[in-house]
Amino acid sequence: MRRRTRLAGLLAGAWLGLAGPLQAAPSLPGGIIRDLEALERQLQAGQGEAVRDRALAQAGRLAGGNAADRWARALYLQLAAGAEARRGDPAAAAEHLAEARHIEGIDRDQADRWQRQEAGLRGRAGQAERARALLGDWLSRHRGEPEDHWRMAQWLAEATDWEAAAHWVERALAAGGDPQGARARFAAGVLQRAGQTAEALGLIERRLEGAGDDPAAWRRAAGLAQRLGDPGRAAAIWEAGWHRGVLGGAEDLEQRIRLHLAGGTPARAAELLAEALEEGRLADDLANRRLLARAWQAARDRDRALAAWEVVAERGGQGEDWLRLGRLAHGWGEWRLAERALSRALTLGERAAEAWLASLPGQEGRGVAGEAGAAEGNQSSSSVHTGA
Repeated sequence: MRRRTRLAGLLAGAWLGLAGPLQAAPSLPGGIIRDLEALERQLQAGQGEAVRDRALAQAGRLAGGNAADRWARALYLQLAAGAEARRGDPAAAAEHLAEARHIEGIDRDQADRWQRQEAGLRGRAGQAERARALLGDWLSRHRGEPEDHWRMAQWLAEATDWEAAAHWVERALAAGGDPQGARARFAAGVLQRAGQTAEALGLIERRLEGAGDDPAAWRRAAGLAQRLGDPGRAAAIWEAGWHRGVLGGAEDLEQRIRLHLAGGTPARAAELLAEALEEGRLADDLANRRLLARAWQAARDRDRALAAWEVVAERGGQGEDWLRLGRLAHGWGEWRLAERALSRALTLGERAAEAWLASLPGQEGRGVAGEAGAAEGNQSSSSVHTGA
């Protein structure tokens, strides 16, 4: 009996990390037990091919025998499956387990253990549909571990069955707490695609409670919120990390500004950027000046937006920037600035400026050339404040 118990421990599935007791197994002859134990030792020693060949030969020889023969055949097939798995052929390993669990007289609990292992092997082999069916059937009879729930969620997500995948994500979260890293991003993505955006964002924020002062965790959380379609939440997360002192430096400051701009607080983005440019914490280059102009424009701060775009146009010297400034001034009723900017744009080759100039109040009957010349002559007195 002691020898049979030791054999049960060796052959219950340890090669896949799913060991468990064998139940209701018939007694085996001593020669079969010694042979199985020897093969198990060979398998542990890395002699997978030899174990597979011997195990399959023995399984074939025992086909059609009595209950003990059928049980021995199942164990040889399990050894063959273990050998194939170690050799990197999960599909072949799954086939051997499928054959073993369908042998007449195999205990239901043992057959279920092999079915769970087979599902994992099918998944590793890329046989996702069969893997889902096997694991789903197994989970209909067993509670399973969090890893089973995550595996089922992953396979359902690969099939774009988001509602079903979200169900298993919720089961996994309930059983195993909040995940980290890639698994947390996967969980949030599944919940969001299933229409459970609030739950997805709640998962992100709960992760931050244990993130401490790890800046990477705060950056990932903000990025995930942004990908889930809530840039405002992303900006709030980043702002909290900044004030906590977890985030800092030029790159984090730039992202802070961009998140405020994307998240519906452009005035705050513009204030931060203007302050950073004034203090020299960010480069006072054309790209940042454009960003500042965009932020003030999005905030509908007319004076600052026009002044910022004028700085961009003056520094860049591009006709398209003068045209943008002219259109913006035109839309906000700043006629003198609009005339000057559009005239400069026309001089720089932006022909679209002609129609905008012609639509200015009081321009009826005036030629475009005369209009442009008058605007150029008056440019020194018609500019709005250009400070940033």
